[in-house]
Amino acid sequence: MSQLSNYLENALFNAVLRNTSYTSPVTVYVALYTSDPTDADAGAEVSGGSYARVSVAFTAPSNGAGDNSAQLNFTTPTADWGTVTHWAIRDASTAGNLLLYGAMAASRTIKAADTVKVNVGDLDVSFA
Repeated sequence: MSQLSNYLENALFNAVLRNTSYTSPVTVYVALYTSDPTDADAGAEVSGGSYARVSVAFTAPSNGAGDNSAQLNFTTPTADWGTVTHWAIRDASTAGNLLLYGAMAASRTIKAADTVKVNVGDLDVSFA
């Protein structure tokens, strides 16, 4: 289950109900968090240890929901990343805006040299 950020809620409201243009990002990125990002983008994103966001593409939606269409491979950590509890979709590879987010099915402690990947279809996003 995913939740929309305040930023995206306002952008969609304005685009649909106020005829105010919203330019969708060309590329979106998955970010990993050690705490809940919240609607207000207040969570703690992983940092250091060669961490970098990963670009993601999605399947066509069905009833407002879709999945990642390719496996996501994060860089190999050169230091511990902590316990990852949440994921987020952001509109830039660094900084940018939080679009939506969700809790991991199970928290995972990421150590140096771990393999960090998301298999095809495992990142479920829903606007429903």
